Amino acid sequence: MRTKVLAALAAVTMAGSLGLVVPWAAATGAPHSSGYEPVLNPANFVHSITNPYFPLPAGRTLIYRGIRDGVTQTDVVHVTAQTRVLEGITATAVSDVATHKGTLLEKTTDWYAQDKQGNVWYLGERTAAFSGGHIDHSGSWLAGVHDGEPGIVMKANPQIPDAYRQEFLVGQAEDTAWIVNRGGSLKLPFKVVHHVVTSLEFTVLEPTVIDQKIYAPGLGIVKEQAVHGPQEIATLVGVHG
Repeated sequence: MRTKVLAALAAVTMAGSLGLVVPWAAATGAPHSSGYEPVLNPANFVHSITNPYFPLPAGRTLIYRGIRDGVTQTDVVHVTAQTRVLEGITATAVSDVATHKGTLLEKTTDWYAQDKQGNVWYLGERTAAFSGGHIDHSGSWLAGVHDGEPGIVMKANPQIPDAYRQEFLVGQAEDTAWIVNRGGSLKLPFKVVHHVVTSLEFTVLEPTVIDQKIYAPGLGIVKEQAVHGPQEIATLVGVHG
């Protein structure tokens, strides 16, 4: 696993130094291209999000612990029963609250929906980061507002080397993902998960940062860490519902 990730990073580094296009850019178009406009049919979407690698059953709460910006952090992710219609699609609202020793760091609401093929689409987020008495809403975006475009957060059947946009609003939301590994196991604090899928994720808005995410069947994201850039890590430590 480590060898494959290091090889992927080496390829990315070499591509950048040579001015070449990395796999996710090749699959998604130029970084600031306004030509990315997926056409989605609301009739092709279902009410429940059941993708095995990104399931969102209403009422579920996932708890992550790790380090970000040099401090310990706890993230509580809760799948609400609330929905919002975006681009004619009814999307599920997911709350994500990050704290450090009881101090609120960030509060985000994300909206997701699944199509009939099993792909999970990301249709927007409302984020607020709290620091020094200030609230930063940068990174917030909605599909259909100010040219915001939805992206895929998890494919129905992710395969190496699938690459795709996860969101798109120029200068605000430009995350992309690249599937680099399938299979293997990971030991979590409360269980061992098998048949995981690993991706590398990148945004041109933070060109020195590459994140690795590991997804497990029935749970979704179980571990996230920066493999290039400032130290950042989050591990799933508990799930309820």
